[in-house]
Order: sequence, then structure tokens, then C-alpha cells
Amino acid sequence: MADSAATTPAPPAEQQPPAAAPAAAPAAEGAEGEGEGPSKKAQKKAEAKAKKEAEKARRAAEREAAAKAAGKTTGPTEDLAKDNYGVVKERKGQFKLSADVEDVNLKNIGEEHVGKAVIVRAWVQNARIQGAKMAFVELREEGAWTIQGVFVASNEGTPVSKPMVKFAAGINPESFVVVEGTVQKPLEPVKSCKVSNYELHIRKIFVLAAAPQMLGMTLAAANRPITNFSDEEPAPEKAAEDGVDKLSIAAESSIPAATMLTHLDNIIMHKRAPVQQAIADIRMEVKDLFRSYLKSHGFKEFEPPCLIGAASEGGANVFRMPYFDKEAFLAQSPQFYKQFEIAGGRKRVFSIGPVFRAENSNTPRHMTEFTGLDLEMEIKKDYREVLLMLEGVLLHIFRGIKERCAAEIELVRSVYPAEEFLLPEPGKEVRLTFAEGQKLLREEGPEEFRNVTDDEDMSTPQEKALGAIVRKKFNTDFYVLDKFPEGARPFYAKLDDANPKVTNAFDFFLRGQEILSGGQRINDPEELEARIIQKGVDPKSAGIKDYVDVFRQAGVPAHGGGGIGLDRVVAWFLNLPSVHLAAYYPRTPKRLLP
Repeated sequence: MADSAATTPAPPAEQQPPAAAPAAAPAAEGAEGEGEGPSKKAQKKAEAKAKKEAEKARRAAEREAAAKAAGKTTGPTEDLAKDNYGVVKERKGQFKLSADVEDVNLKNIGEEHVGKAVIVRAWVQNARIQGAKMAFVELREEGAWTIQGVFVASNEGTPVSKPMVKFAAGINPESFVVVEGTVQKPLEPVKSCKVSNYELHIRKIFVLAAAPQMLGMTLAAANRPITNFSDEEPAPEKAAEDGVDKLSIAAESSIPAATMLTHLDNIIMHKRAPVQQAIADIRMEVKDLFRSYLKSHGFKEFEPPCLIGAASEGGANVFRMPYFDKEAFLAQSPQFYKQFEIAGGRKRVFSIGPVFRAENSNTPRHMTEFTGLDLEMEIKKDYREVLLMLEGVLLHIFRGIKERCAAEIELVRSVYPAEEFLLPEPGKEVRLTFAEGQKLLREEGPEEFRNVTDDEDMSTPQEKALGAIVRKKFNTDFYVLDKFPEGARPFYAKLDDANPKVTNAFDFFLRGQEILSGGQRINDPEELEARIIQKGVDPKSAGIKDYVDVFRQAGVPAHGGGGIGLDRVVAWFLNLPSVHLAAYYPRTPKRLLP
């Protein structure tokens, strides 16, 4: 190898590698020759670069001096608003609001608050950021009262800073917060909010209870109409298919409508939905109107038991349960106890409470527990005194909620559209006998009802068909059917003296669906016992014997009353697709939760 290297010719001088330049010498870019140093052009570039670096250093020094003069550090900028926002849990419960600022509810904000600071506790309905210095939140209180909140970061960084703006925009929807801010009038009304003529310029916000990042059901979905009321849980292998194929999406909205099961599994969002709160508010007004009307007419409220020692009304459709060493039952009705109150010396009584029916009926009309509005009263001359009292209280309720709950009714109809509920004009109330109702069905009803008889009870389709006829013929959605056939009424219903085939008993209807049953009761013990035997019930059986014996203890005046299903009154007045929507926590044969 050495011989070979020795015989290899040397490369030309120009191809030999140049000597290494001194470490301090600048790159010879643009040099005219070897060993002559930097050119004038290279020197000018170096000088320009040095001047630029010097200028940068000078400016940095000026900024540092300005920061020090303002009391700032040269490190990361301090958040001067850090005490004005945050998650209370992370702050270990430490947060501070101004002591002299008034707590207000959104519905009460008015002109007197403009320019003043207030404190509001509400849910964050949504939040968004607009640039680094501005954010908007929509705050919601009970009853769908909403207002726009505005955050604007100041140049000084207090009371609102950029980090505070970012924090506010990132709060999860449905988190519960407390805010402090000044009420101002927006440049134009905020149409998306119920409180549209005012907005809050927020300077403090604290998350009192954070919502999860992903909700089981959004508020928008909760406020959509429910169309599927099935109690059946989907089979495991079909769950995914049901989740995709059985979503109900209306043409005007891309938000899917959840099933009733999904609503009940997400009960908090179900109850936060404005439509459900409106229904609940109407329900409470119905109870209040019922109570106030009866009290003004001399009725006394009483409280019947729910837990009883014997099955009432013959023992059908009753819930049984162990009770120490005995068996107990859930009351199907306060019927016997209303009568006991009259027998005990009261002239007029009413009650509001739960009723239980062990009916395995999985329909939009039925629940195993509902709220009953019941009354009983002494009869002076004729059982129609009872009918007129019940008619009066219901008309008072319907006219009252139209007046008191106009906004709530409008909100419900925006989700569940319905025709206007028609009431009869005073003095033109519609009262038909059962036979007259059947005659209308035969003459003006659908073909399948042309052969209905006067001694058979009405089916649900018959009731709805008759309701349609009455609405068209009499221009009302509310009417009475009187003189029900003997076979369609319980053993305590008083028979008509002139025609024992019918009773002094009646039903009231709303949009063709029954909401009330009532009538005169038998107050003579021998007559009562005979009717019990006629109905195939043993008069010596538990509960029944005790009931009959009450009328043997002392003389009991003629009396009558009725029971109203509160849930049905609300549901049918609003024309909801299911009575379950009118209940707080509907109970059905397949549902005991929540």
C-alpha cells in the first residue's frame, strides 16, 4: 500500500485544501483572495448587525426600566384579577364578594338597577370568547330567566384580566356560579335572553358547583318534545341501534329529541328544562286554585292516610306490603275517609294527596301513583249540588291558569303545539246524560260506534270521539256526562230513584278524556250492604265491614263528592302527549326510579 501511495501523482495546487483560518477571523464570504482578511462589504454587514443587536438591547433595557417603575417584575406577568375568579373547590372555599352589594333575582332586575352593582347566583347556560379580551356568558335562573353577562379585560389587568376572560369562557355549561357585576343597558336588546333589555358587566365570577365536561343530556335536548314514552329498556344488543335509528329529529332543528327513559335517567336536566318547569308551575297553580276556591266556599282540608289496613273498594288493583306481623295496603282512594269526615260532623271537606293503583297499564294515560284532588260535601236537596260545585271549581281552575300562567302556557305550546283550550261561556255549560252521549256517538260518531248501547261503559276511543263531537257541536273542550249506568259504577254509588238502571254519578271530560269521577254516595247502611252484595263483594270482608259499620254508628246525612286527577287535568288542559309529563316523578309498572 505504501508503494502504491508513493507512486500516486500529487493533485494540482489549486485542488489542495486551504489552510484553516484563525478562529477569530470572520467568514471569508465574498473574499477576493486567500490571506487578505474580510472585505469592505463583509465589514459593513457585520457593523450593521452589531448596531441592530445594540438597539434591541437598548429597547429591552427601556422596557425593563418601565416595568420596574410600574412595580412589575421582569418575569411572567402577575394576574392582578386572580382574586376575582376561580373554582371555589380549588380555592378551598375561599372567595370574597363585596359586602355592600345586593343579591338579586334576574326576574326582578329593572331600571332602578342600571349602573348599580348586583350579585347573581345562576347556572351558566353557555359561554364564548371573543378575542383575548372579551367573553360572554348566558346565565340562567329558575323559570328560564336568562341574562347576558359580559367580561372585558382592562389594560391594567383589573378587575378583569385576560386570564379571567379565558377562565369565564371555559366554564362548563350547567355549572352553578355566583357573579358580581354592574347592570347596564345593551346597545340593542339581547333577543336570546329573557332579560333582554339589560346585561351584566361582570367583575367577579366564582364556580360554586362545576358541571362535568360531558352532560348525559343537554338542556337543548331536554327542552325538545318527547315522542317516545316507552318504559321498555332497550335490549343490550340493540342499544347501539336504538341510539342511532330511533332518534327523533324534527325538521326545524338538528337537536335530537330524547326518549322519556333518557329524561328520567338524567332527571336533573329533565327538571331544568324550561318546558318542564313551566308545566310544574302550572301544576302548582292548579292545586292552589283548587284549594283557594273550596276554602272560600266553606270547605275544610283534611289529611287521609296512605297506609291502610284493608284493601278498599273490593281489593282490586291494590298494592300489598308487609307491616310488622300483618299485611298493609296503599290507599287507592281517600273515598272512605272523605265519607268518614262527613259522618264525623263536617259539612264540606277536601284533600290533596297521593293515590296508588296497582294497574299494569303501560299507556300515556296511566300511572301507578298520582295526585288526587278530592272533595266531599253534605247534600241538602239534590246531588246536582255536588256536580255544580265540582264544575265550578274546575272552571275556576281553567280560567285561573289562563290568567295566571299565560307565559308558561305559551312556553309549553312552543314545544308541544296545541289548539286553544275552549271553555263554555257562563250559563252555557254542557251537561249531557250518559245516554245522550251514546246517542251522539251513534248518530254523529265514527262508523264503529254506531251500535253502542246505553248500559255499557265507554271505552277510551269512544270518549275521545265524543270529545271531538262536543267540541264541534258546542264549541267547548270541557263537559259533563251524568247518570252513568249502574254497571259502570262502584258499590257506594247511589242509584237513581226514578231509574235504578242508572246512578246519580257523573264524569267530567277534558278534550275527550276523563279527569273526574263523582256522584252521590249511599248513606243508609242496609242499602249500602245490599249494593255491596249485588256487586259480588263480601260485606263481612276486611275493610268493607268497617266501612259499612261507620254508617251504623250514627245517622249520616246524604252526601256526595268527586275525585280529580291532578296530573290528567294538567296534561289534558295543555294537550300533552302523556300524563307522565305532568308528574314530578312518574311511577309506572316498569319504573320506580328516580
